[in-house]
Amino acid sequence: MDSSVQGGKAYGLLKSHQEENLNAINEAFLSDEQYAEVEDLAFKLDMFKQKYMEFDLNDKGDIDMMGLKRMLEKLGLAKTHLELKKMMSEVVGGESKETISYTDFLDIMLGKRHAILKLILMFEGGNKEEKRPEGPASPKTFSQLP
Repeated sequence: MDSSVQGGKAYGLLKSHQEENLNAINEAFLSDEQYAEVEDLAFKLDMFKQKYMEFDLNDKGDIDMMGLKRMLEKLGLAKTHLELKKMMSEVVGGESKETISYTDFLDIMLGKRHAILKLILMFEGGNKEEKRPEGPASPKTFSQLP
């Protein structure tokens, strides 16, 4: 059997191994003094791990450009390729990396850095609808028109 082909048992083992690696990173964050004051840290780390695994499309432990695109589309925030490249460079600190590691992801979500991705994940996802005026528009004279 070819090990490069993803299938039931092999894919399950891959995801299980990936989850073990992410759990080890979570443990490091839990024992890091820098994050000691974060409220519900264990819960947040578990939630971030689940989200990260959901969008790790290449199953190599990193979110690539397509994973980021899918994540934002699922939130109803489709972005252009150029916008995605800009986000990626901000997330990885201006480096020319093509992927977001789990550590980068946690640094953004828990850190004080205001990356575009964090702002989108935290705010835009819940505030998609904007209020529109209700009823018919009020009548205007020619002098009131722009």
